[in-house]
Amino acid sequence: MKLVYAIVRKDNEDEVVDALTEERYSVTKLSTTGGFLRKGNTTLLIGTEDERVDKAIEIIKRECGESQKITVNMPYMSGNAISHYTTMPVAVEVGGATIFVVDVERYEKI
Repeated sequence: MKLVYAIVRKDNEDEVVDALTEERYSVTKLSTTGGFLRKGNTTLLIGTEDERVDKAIEIIKRECGESQKITVNMPYMSGNAISHYTTMPVAVEVGGATIFVVDVERYEKI
């Protein structure tokens, strides 16, 4: 048994959950926030048999699409005083998914 953690953009949440549910995966959603961009994410917990992990990842990849580069203004301090706070453009990748697969030592459904 495996537990798949999939961190997806909030924008892709419904499509991913619907596609996984259609293929009879049990999915639990957690609302999360990314630390870098501080944007809304959804962390999906998917418990499944070992042989179904690759299919779950395939579904997630298909529904999340590819990541793309965007430019955001990130804060930085110029000089020593906080009053000189400003922003600068930084290119970052968004989209896609971050996926972790871990072994489950014990599983019970009550």
